Amino acid sequence: MTRWEPDRSAPAPHTTPVTSAWTSIWRGARNRCPVCGEGKVFQGYLRLVDACEVCGTPLGRLRADDAPPYFVIFIAGHLLIPPVLWIERAYMPPMWLHMVVWLPAFTIACILLLRPVKGATVGWMVRLGFDGSEHGTPEAPPRPRTPDA
Repeated sequence: MTRWEPDRSAPAPHTTPVTSAWTSIWRGARNRCPVCGEGKVFQGYLRLVDACEVCGTPLGRLRADDAPPYFVIFIAGHLLIPPVLWIERAYMPPMWLHMVVWLPAFTIACILLLRPVKGATVGWMVRLGFDGSEHGTPEAPPRPRTPDA
């Protein structure tokens, strides 16, 4: 497995490699290309672009799979379970009130966290050198384009 590097023969000044893992993760979390910091990572809510429009990084071939939802559940649980337990201990509200308050809170937290966490995961994967060819094929076929993804 070789690490993907930007095309150095291209005249674009945006082909410098990422200097740190934190920079790559932060750029991905903000929907910016982990390599150049200018192109977008997503073309829909969670669908990755095929390649960065600025530096050409092949982001569409990366498969984050189950890592982002796992990280989101971990983060949302650590953010919201302590208040749930504290309110239960301090006020003992009825169960229906817990469900009315906490189920929407968990849903909203997970929806808001999923895209930045997936972007950060993709940034981390790019920094680690994944290029999408880890699945046995040197180059994955392009995805069919759909209008709303």
